[in-house]
Amino acid sequence: MALVHPAYGQLRQVTENAAVLLAENPSVMSLEGTNTWILRAPDSDECIVIDPGPLDEAHLARVAQVPVAMTLISHRHFDHTEGGERFAELTGSPVHAVTPEHRHGGGTELSGGDVVEAGGLRVRVLATPGHTADSLSFVLEDDRSVLTADTILGRGTTVLDDTDGDLGDYLGSLRSYIELGPGYTVLPGHGAELPDLETIARGYLAHREQRLDQVRSALRTLGDEASARQVVEHVYADVDESLWGAAEKSVNVQLAYLRG
Repeated sequence: MALVHPAYGQLRQVTENAAVLLAENPSVMSLEGTNTWILRAPDSDECIVIDPGPLDEAHLARVAQVPVAMTLISHRHFDHTEGGERFAELTGSPVHAVTPEHRHGGGTELSGGDVVEAGGLRVRVLATPGHTADSLSFVLEDDRSVLTADTILGRGTTVLDDTDGDLGDYLGSLRSYIELGPGYTVLPGHGAELPDLETIARGYLAHREQRLDQVRSALRTLGDEASARQVVEHVYADVDESLWGAAEKSVNVQLAYLRG
């Protein structure tokens, strides 16, 4: 029987060219854990890895069982990057990233518009900032799938990092997914895969617009200078308080967007 999410410690084939190893680092922010994606054509002896995940020796060793041509980093958050340096040592392969501190083993700068060819595949790099300033997605045309990292998750909604996240950028990134057209499978950084990226992205856009309306309404009630925490307590009153810290990050970004 085919494996289904979540499956810890087991390589799970999702599309013809993409398999996933789920790291055992569950949390409120990472859902069941971080997805490390392994991309290769069926007849290839090597692969491309997307996000080595946490510094977990057992997880990294499992990922390294297939010869690695290169590793690509989706964004700077530690649950995606912490194992990068060790993974480069294990595999002798480069780790490419936007930011210098996440490049290892001779890795170079990665940016939107790049095209990577290895493992018998052609992967197009798509800049999708908003969750973080350096967020990237990876378009795999061979089986019409997009690795969305944390820009779109397998369930729930994305928290925007209030240190360098930007709502305007995020909305633009969702629209760039829609522009790809229908029929792309979502391969997220956390959670299970989803069908039809275009439909999911439209739903995410509608959700963001709804939240913005709620924040605008809260400001009318609380006053224009209300804090993010006050807005969270007003808008997220029906949400478990354990999630308010994450919600506050997104509200900070929403307030920055509304206040220009």
